[in-house]
Amino acid sequence: MHQMPQRLTFLRQWLANPLMVGAVLPSGRFLARLMTQAIDQDTGSVLELGPGTGVFTEALLKRGLVPEQLTLVELDERFANFLSRRFPGARIVQGNAARLSAAGVGRDVTYSAVISGLPLLSMPTRTIFRIVEGVARRLGPSGNLYQFTYGARCPIAHAILERLGLEASLLGTVMWNLPPASVYRISRTRVDPKVTSASEPHVAADAHTALINKQNLTVMCWEGERVSRQ
Repeated sequence: MHQMPQRLTFLRQWLANPLMVGAVLPSGRFLARLMTQAIDQDTGSVLELGPGTGVFTEALLKRGLVPEQLTLVELDERFANFLSRRFPGARIVQGNAARLSAAGVGRDVTYSAVISGLPLLSMPTRTIFRIVEGVARRLGPSGNLYQFTYGARCPIAHAILERLGLEASLLGTVMWNLPPASVYRISRTRVDPKVTSASEPHVAADAHTALINKQNLTVMCWEGERVSRQ
């Protein structure tokens, strides 16, 4: 019972500023379960971006994957060292998820799934584009990117998805996570992705800001509905 006032305090802080609380709280096990529910030992190679302390990584191993199937890209040196000790056998890459090639994740390797724990709502549009473009280049033909967010909509703007030949579907929302979080599956459309140019798509100045400021806890679409158009 003594934890309830603390949880209420966190919830009030999140309502005022979802980005602040989201930056300091680790993801819960229910969110980790939703993020990894479509992945098992038969999936193949998995790329994880921003694993932090390894909450999603642990969930992947519980799904039957072995560490050798995992490539973890972590920017923070302390977390990278921690992950190396916690998950021996997994490939740990210390580097920037927006510059995968420079970090050592070559374009000649494809992944059956990508798990992203990156806080996209706190990133500029250009950085988000580079991250998603890098993922799109490395996804297998039927591969998917799984991204969670504390916002009420997909954190990847429609202009970026359209430019890269991708679409987003809401898998579900974990209301008992702190803060509540939604998980999106990003997959290829039937149209060939437009990744021949490295230039970013034009996104209205307030388009991404609107996602950050959105504080509505209500899920705006049914589970599995395509929600790429914003």
